[in-house]
Amino acid sequence: MIRANILKIREELPPHVKLIAVSKTKPAEQIMEAYEIGQRAFGENKVQELVIKYEQLPKDIEWHLIGHLQSNKVKYIAAFVHLIHAVDSLKLLEVINKEGAKNNRVINCLLQFHIANEETKFGLDLDEAKALLKSDSYQSMQNIAIPGVMGMASFTDNEQQVRAEFRMLKSIYEELHSEFSMQNFNILSFGMSGDYKIAIEEGSNMVRVGSSIFGGR
Repeated sequence: MIRANILKIREELPPHVKLIAVSKTKPAEQIMEAYEIGQRAFGENKVQELVIKYEQLPKDIEWHLIGHLQSNKVKYIAAFVHLIHAVDSLKLLEVINKEGAKNNRVINCLLQFHIANEETKFGLDLDEAKALLKSDSYQSMQNIAIPGVMGMASFTDNEQQVRAEFRMLKSIYEELHSEFSMQNFNILSFGMSGDYKIAIEEGSNMVRVGSSIFGGR
């Protein structure tokens, strides 16, 4: 099933769109099933689970931390995480930068924006992001890179609302891209199992798909 699901999704994705297989709560055997047909990027939302799977599974896997990250947990993943998807504060970036320095590596982070019509979602707004990027603290960081932005649309059947929220994130991305001229700022990450096809139509180049690959939890 996992093999068939991934092959089907790959057929639907344009070549420039990266698939993150969301493997949270799934056992190592299921991740290996996806790995064996060439999937290398996997997303986890809990640090403890991510660390266990990193230790168990092949070392050429790209591990993406996609959930809300507490600053006191950064140290556990700093040595190996490929991309932290949901950075929503300068304080968290400062911790990631410090742990990156300890591990002698640059850690890639996406800025998370609050685009949904729901209070429960984390994320910056455009003014907060600009203030962060202009801050002396950010300007002095040597061990983080910000290659793009991410966000999650409202959980709704209203397709027009979802499209509007995705377009908002794309416009934020374009404004930051033009104003700050950041190197390698090229990731626009939105879209999950329920809305990734809409997300691609609206410009996403990185989608996080879990249940459509591995089935429900």
